[in-house]
Amino acid sequence: MSTIDDLPPLREVIATHDLAPQKRLGQNFLFDLNLTAKISRQAKPLDECTVLEVGPGPGGLTRALLSEGAARVVAVEKDPRCVPALDEIAERYPGRLDIRQLDALGLDLSAVADDRPLKIVSNLPYNVGTQLLLDWLAVPAWPPRWESLTLMFQKEVAERIVAAPGTNHYGRLAVLAGWRTKARIAFEVPREAFTPPPKVTSAIVHLTPRPEPAPAPLDALERVTASAFGQRRKMLRQSLKSLGGAALLESVGIDPQRRAETLSIEEFLKLANAI
Repeated sequence: MSTIDDLPPLREVIATHDLAPQKRLGQNFLFDLNLTAKISRQAKPLDECTVLEVGPGPGGLTRALLSEGAARVVAVEKDPRCVPALDEIAERYPGRLDIRQLDALGLDLSAVADDRPLKIVSNLPYNVGTQLLLDWLAVPAWPPRWESLTLMFQKEVAERIVAAPGTNHYGRLAVLAGWRTKARIAFEVPREAFTPPPKVTSAIVHLTPRPEPAPAPLDALERVTASAFGQRRKMLRQSLKSLGGAALLESVGIDPQRRAETLSIEEFLKLANAI
């Protein structure tokens, strides 16, 4: 018996369906259903929500989301080997699990959403996790279609998402996430919790959208942060030379001799608006 439902333990499921994790897909499976339940609870309440889960694998987190009361789970899985295991979960929770075998990169959220609030909860594949987050943060219309993101990343990536100005992890990802969301690290997940164990510790990040972030053109903000942090050891007058250099910086009251990691999010927004 498993700890959250009457389906077989995950180790048995993986053995039955021959689901050895594949490195090329960034797969690392979580066997501890108590841990997947803990992840699910970070996104509560779920009982009136549709949850998008990317990369469910054998379905440990899927089962937790359904057990914790998610009204509907849309499981997007690229690996066809995992579909039979997910089908068994769908039979256990009739009408509540929608399995989509496709690549989540470029997925239009309107294709999986319904009239319920949408939450995204995923143990993201390591090889596409950051790009998926950027896709969800960089939607043109804001507030976004999703109500919250509860996502697992490598700890270093998680720290980059929540980093404050003046710290080593502060960069483009922190500026974009901090501009449009409130982000926090909920808890860390030891490498031993996975099969196979990754080389690094992981962490759960929870993000909620700011309803009215300060206005700025997204494309300009991406250009400014790419230039500034692309040469972060240089003074801004040099790293932003192609965008106006010292003249641009002085036009918004920023010392051209400062470096990218010292600027606040508000100062990056001033630069984006200026160009």
